[in-house]
Amino acid sequence: MVQDNKKEKMGLLLGLVGVICFSLTLPATSVAVEYFGTTIVGLGRAVVASILVALVLIMKKEKLPTARQFKSLIIVSLGAVLGFPLLTSWAMTSLPVSHGAVELALLPLATAGFAMIRGGEIPSIKFWISSIVGALAVVIYATYLGLGQLHVADLALLAAVIILGLSYAEGGVLARELGSWQVIAWAIIIATPLLIIPVLLNVSAEMLQAPLKAWISFLYLAIVSQFLAYVAWYGGMAMGGISRVSQIQYLQPFLMIIFAALFLNEPITLVTIVIAIIVVASVIIGKNTTVVKKESVELNDKVKG
Repeated sequence: MVQDNKKEKMGLLLGLVGVICFSLTLPATSVAVEYFGTTIVGLGRAVVASILVALVLIMKKEKLPTARQFKSLIIVSLGAVLGFPLLTSWAMTSLPVSHGAVELALLPLATAGFAMIRGGEIPSIKFWISSIVGALAVVIYATYLGLGQLHVADLALLAAVIILGLSYAEGGVLARELGSWQVIAWAIIIATPLLIIPVLLNVSAEMLQAPLKAWISFLYLAIVSQFLAYVAWYGGMAMGGISRVSQIQYLQPFLMIIFAALFLNEPITLVTIVIAIIVVASVIIGKNTTVVKKESVELNDKVKG
């Protein structure tokens, strides 16, 4: 029991590290996409990351995934390497970071929902109540800021939430047997051959004139957001449970807003602070709820029968 508690705490800590790293993704994207464009920022980050990933896989002498694992890796790749980066990069060409941050706050609900289907986890009613409270808080916050009307960019972000939620859940399950960093590493390798041509077609000499902040932002997206952050995130979900660790994501929109204020001079209002407190409270409640496995429920039913 003590060992399980330590493992869960380590999982939550890794999840927090991952969320902090991810929280800089939209601010970095907002800066980089202005100079490099959607394709380079959305897909080029994976091409750059693949160089680092390939070196690590070779040095570690990792075995190739099995056919079954390969199928799961395709799902992870479609969400974490292709869909989410491309959709958010495109959305950030017309939306402020605070706007995107609010909508991405729905990720915990998407992740938990897919976790029930794929990961075999059954969150309690208390878990869902805390999740709904957190989600309602960010919706109210969005409404207050006048972000209630959906635009095409909003739909892109919502689609990004859905496919990344599935990718998180799939990756969290696969990380238990394949390893946390191996999941995102192989997902990047799988996707890269499809990305090289469109990325090369969008490379231009003008990009060399981009300022230092643009290059730093792009390299952050390629090395941290696309690889290292996922290592911590998938490792955390594997150790602490997908549904429980996913609750930490409620901190992400407000960390994004803070980083946007620090690096992009976007304002922070009193309403932001109040909503942040409500969301943090839902995280604390949610992570302490009971999450059981379907197998345990089925076993208890058999015993009762």
